[in-house]
Amino acid sequence: MAGLYIHIPFCKSKCAYCNFFSVVSEKQRADFLEALKKEAVARKDYLGGEEVKTVYFGGGTPSVLEPQDILGILETLDKNYNINAAAEITLEANPDTVSKESLQEYKSLGVNRLSIGIQSFFDDDLQYLSRKHDSKHAMQVLDWAKEVGFREVTLDLIYGIPTLTDEKWRNNLEIFFSTGFNHLSAYALTVEEKTALGQRINKGMAASVDEDAVIRQYQILVEMTENQGFEHYEISNFARPGHYSKHNTIYWKGEKYLGLGPSAHSFDGTSRQWNVASVKDYCESYSFEREELTLDNRYNEYVMTSLRTCWGCDMEYIKNNFGEEYVKRFKNLTKKHLLSGKMFQKDEKFVLKDYGMLFADGIAAELFM
Repeated sequence: MAGLYIHIPFCKSKCAYCNFFSVVSEKQRADFLEALKKEAVARKDYLGGEEVKTVYFGGGTPSVLEPQDILGILETLDKNYNINAAAEITLEANPDTVSKESLQEYKSLGVNRLSIGIQSFFDDDLQYLSRKHDSKHAMQVLDWAKEVGFREVTLDLIYGIPTLTDEKWRNNLEIFFSTGFNHLSAYALTVEEKTALGQRINKGMAASVDEDAVIRQYQILVEMTENQGFEHYEISNFARPGHYSKHNTIYWKGEKYLGLGPSAHSFDGTSRQWNVASVKDYCESYSFEREELTLDNRYNEYVMTSLRTCWGCDMEYIKNNFGEEYVKRFKNLTKKHLLSGKMFQKDEKFVLKDYGMLFADGIAAELFM
């Protein structure tokens, strides 16, 4: 089973903190759609005929496209890939780019999961992040999603925003629980230097992130979601049983996926490739770079992704795919993390505790070959 990721690069505006590839001009929209369909045909053998269980429209802001644009892409995919009849088809959406009617149309086309970028239910937080919607409209969109009949909806929230107090963060989570939706993606605000927010902070024009507040709000997040029956199945993802994101789980479990569109990444088990991060260049050639992964590369990626999850690192998997020496080295290097309480061992699996996940990147780096 494999996944398809479709990168839609267009946005109505660029959020100050965003470091993903996107453009605010839609001048090349028609050319992009044509190039995307051509790439889908050209890359159809990449997954080796494996059944596709997920299709994910990410970006950018996929909901800036008309429903008929999405239909055209889905029809091309259906003709060229072995897509499971019950595939999870996800569309990322921003509240300011959808209406009840467009949501209804997306659903009628086969989209069965939404990922909605709420970020906060407080307007001062949204203004700090340069979001274009307000809290009132966010709630309206969530009501529309329910009325239209979307049963699988992920809400994105951000914590660690300088304007976000611990009390407001608790309120954000309480509002989320009140919606009745079953999946939350909650991210700590990270500031990249080259983003507009990074430049504003460097110039003293915006408050910087308080790392102590990030840790406190992460702990609040873990406690409140657990009390509501949510499973913490990946560092930033929480879901009630049976409502995990199937597409994102492909990444975390190291399964195959093909990325289409500018800047999209692909993985076939032994190599990675990534498309050019330019709409103009993509429309001309959809060129890409490729990296063949060594055994050490593949091991490092497995450690990095598996430690982010509730499933952890499986010694049986490491033994079968990399060899006994990798197992011995892993167990030796994890002794201190077991003793510190950041990690626990269950049978032959090593899993980070909720607190340990705060240090996941650093711990993984220590374990790399």
